[in-house]
Amino acid sequence: MRVSAAVLTGAGAALPATLDQDAAWDGFFARHYAGVRAARRIWDGAGVRTRHAVANPVDEDLSGWGTGARMARYVQEALPLGKQAVAGALDDAGLAPGDVGLFAVATCTGYATPGLDIRLASDLGMPPGLQRLLVGHMGCYAAVPGLAAVGDFVAARSRPAVLLCCELTSLHVQPAQRELDQVVAHALFSDAAAAVVVEPGAGRGRRLAGVVARTDPSTADHMTWDVTDLGFRMGLSPRVPDVLSRHVGDVVGELLDGAGLRVEDVAGWAVHPGGPRILDVVRDELGLTEQQMGASRRVLAEHGNCSSATVLLVLQELADVDGPVVAMAFGPGLTLYAALLLPV
Repeated sequence: MRVSAAVLTGAGAALPATLDQDAAWDGFFARHYAGVRAARRIWDGAGVRTRHAVANPVDEDLSGWGTGARMARYVQEALPLGKQAVAGALDDAGLAPGDVGLFAVATCTGYATPGLDIRLASDLGMPPGLQRLLVGHMGCYAAVPGLAAVGDFVAARSRPAVLLCCELTSLHVQPAQRELDQVVAHALFSDAAAAVVVEPGAGRGRRLAGVVARTDPSTADHMTWDVTDLGFRMGLSPRVPDVLSRHVGDVVGELLDGAGLRVEDVAGWAVHPGGPRILDVVRDELGLTEQQMGASRRVLAEHGNCSSATVLLVLQELADVDGPVVAMAFGPGLTLYAALLLPV
């Protein structure tokens, strides 16, 4: 079987209405967390200025909604966002929907059957023989294993593929509680859809040159995303950055060693901005400069943490970077994933 290089040739994104961080606090969360003394300090320290929400808590309070109602709203809101992101990525790559051989969708914030993969494929006009893949409930790092899967398909089948990450975290605002991890989650998380096109042997774009994963099961309770009767609830330990600090150097070292590269050779760093401390740890452990963290800081400030879509947004910030790019994301497990992208 002939194996082709898997090359990222197009990208697209769709963002719902912008939500100002201070306005969200003043209009809803100050009341939601009244009496939690550390809440405002956590809110202000999240590194977020604006983000995006299909359900603005200032206008509508979903905290008492059941999970079924939230899932129905997810389908309603995700379809137009996903369609816009995928159409933009295909246009950027110069492909038609009928050219796609595999359509993969990553999400951890909403579910329905038939899913987004089937509904969007039909709406966009993808072929009836299309292969589909749903990457579900992996959390913030799902874009990288999703990219690895579509990259393997493209390399083995010599057919183009599309990966869509669509996350609507605003649908999972929780009832008022005193736990500080809930304040952190509500201060950070945001909504977005982002998509990439991967083509076989393309003469332009970035080649997927390697993927490395590491899971530390001894810290599985540090980050959780539980399905409850009132939507999905985040569990987030303050020890997450410490765990990342133990593993990120080895993961990046393994990734770069496979290509004969060093940290100094990397031109762009697309680090998932799980929060300011996460970015600080990656910077310090890898010996990076604050300038090298700039794209991730900007995405956090302007868009918040959009779960699996976020690292694709950071990659779009680095579209003009000439040279090797490393994409990294982190999530439940605790799990670290990293991908190396090389210019064609």
